[in-house]
Amino acid sequence: MPEKVDVDSLSDLATPWSLRVVVTLGVAEQLAAGVTEIGELARHTECDRDCLARVLRHLVGKGVFEEPVEGEFALNEAARSLLRSGRLHGLALDGHGGRSAAAWSGLLATVRTGQPGYQTVFGRSYWADLDADADLSASYDANMGRHAGEASDPAVLLDDAWTQVGHVVDVGGGTGETLAEILRARPTVRGTLIDLPRTVARSTEVFAAAGVADRVAVQGQSFFDPLPAGADVYLLKRLLLDWPDEQAVALLTRCAEAAAPDGRVVVVGGVSPGRSAASAGLLMMVQTGGKPRTLDEFRDLAARAGLAVTASGHSPSGQFVTECRLAAGSTARKTNARR
Repeated sequence: MPEKVDVDSLSDLATPWSLRVVVTLGVAEQLAAGVTEIGELARHTECDRDCLARVLRHLVGKGVFEEPVEGEFALNEAARSLLRSGRLHGLALDGHGGRSAAAWSGLLATVRTGQPGYQTVFGRSYWADLDADADLSASYDANMGRHAGEASDPAVLLDDAWTQVGHVVDVGGGTGETLAEILRARPTVRGTLIDLPRTVARSTEVFAAAGVADRVAVQGQSFFDPLPAGADVYLLKRLLLDWPDEQAVALLTRCAEAAAPDGRVVVVGGVSPGRSAASAGLLMMVQTGGKPRTLDEFRDLAARAGLAVTASGHSPSGQFVTECRLAAGSTARKTNARR
């Protein structure tokens, strides 16, 4: 007999918003610094004492934080993930995570129109919002860099045939964490980072810290514009997930146009061998109109861009990787031949 579904719990908004509030206020940081009494916590976070206590007690009841003595709060394992160094710090309402949370109120508009609801909520597209707000853009880049660092995997080629690779172009590579890891693991490889100027400007420290700055070219541009030609690998990590089909094909076409005749286009993330969980990509649907794709769906997009899928499988870190090469007789191949 199927397990009974608790619809009341599923519809609860108190917990997700309470988590975002305490992250925004830096409550976990205060507790880690020894500020544990509710009055002092309220003073340090500039909050109403009673309201803050009620939010914290709600979270204690959900297993986040502890109240060992009445009016005294403490971190537990779950609460430590809310620290600035934790994986959930991106929930803060005054940054990129807060914007993403508020975008959910546009879900109805998305379902009705098929267009991202983000614009309904904020009056402009997700990408235009990042362009217009330097602080929001910095928060987004930091969040993407944190995720790239957590899931960095220099073995992005399924056959690990790095002896045949001299040049990697990381398309939409953000602030360079993934490319830095690849170059650090492969001393003979050089790289080019492609992303918007405001984003790649933050890559200098990343490459310097990895000791690879002398092997990296940084190119601030839209990845919908022509890409540097003749590289061996064009890497798209979690990039296609952000875009609807037409833009995804345009991105792949740019890679196909630029690739060397025996070059590869390597897609990490956003493609899976079978149907993803139904909830995967709902946020992308609301924010940008993007979505995860099955391998068969991706094959169709690749073919439209003049590419053929030649390999797919999981990398050592468990990420699903799809490799493409120029399809025989493709327009992209002819374009490259004229270069």
